[in-house]
Amino acid sequence: MLSRTGARERNEDALGVWSHDGVCYCVLADGAGGLGGGDRASKLAVGRMLASLQARPGCSGDTISESLHAANVAVVEAQREDARFASMRATAVLLALDTVGRRAVWGHLGDSRLYCFRDGGVVVQTVDHSVVQEMVLAGYLRADQMRTAPERSQLLGALGDSGEFSPQVQGEGFTVQPGDAFLLCTDGCWEPVDEAQMAADLAQTETAADWLRCLQQRIVARASPRQDNYSAIAVRCAAAARPAADPPTLVTD
Repeated sequence: MLSRTGARERNEDALGVWSHDGVCYCVLADGAGGLGGGDRASKLAVGRMLASLQARPGCSGDTISESLHAANVAVVEAQREDARFASMRATAVLLALDTVGRRAVWGHLGDSRLYCFRDGGVVVQTVDHSVVQEMVLAGYLRADQMRTAPERSQLLGALGDSGEFSPQVQGEGFTVQPGDAFLLCTDGCWEPVDEAQMAADLAQTETAADWLRCLQQRIVARASPRQDNYSAIAVRCAAAARPAADPPTLVTD
């Protein structure tokens, strides 16, 4: 895991990892809102997502949906309790990885992303809930312009919306292969580093920690005077050492 303040006054990102009975859960949130509301929203979201998973662990779309819903309810309730935080919001991304059954499910809301890298390329990339993502989908903007477009900070979905709540959930189960690597990250991480560079750094490193150190070096080297908070969780999957007669089991690093 990696989380840094960047050039901002406070870190409004939050993240956490919890494992239970062969399933590894990774959760990450990026807060927004003045007067400290952003860091409050992200911490509240991560804490509530983990609490939901601990109360009803599993590796299914329902598990992911319930966790995200619980986090949204928590942020909305906190908005109503204190008028200073009425506008606070948080993006969220959540991964559940079954290391025995070799399956993964995930969900997200906002512009914090989940990637899965395989054989040197990206095989999964979540679709942002943002104005620039909609512009790309509509053909008004090229994908390579998302990182610099003036509208890049405008979200179309986040935790803390009391009206429509529509997170994207991949609940059918994604088959994980040895060598796969997952990256959950906030926009402060993926904006300065494109996917080709992420994949190149992955190929040159052996551990999740080394991969994140390479990503951090790239972010620092390209940081603007207004560099956002940047946070990420990296998971690398490998075949566990077992007798040849046994099927491979994935372990997380």
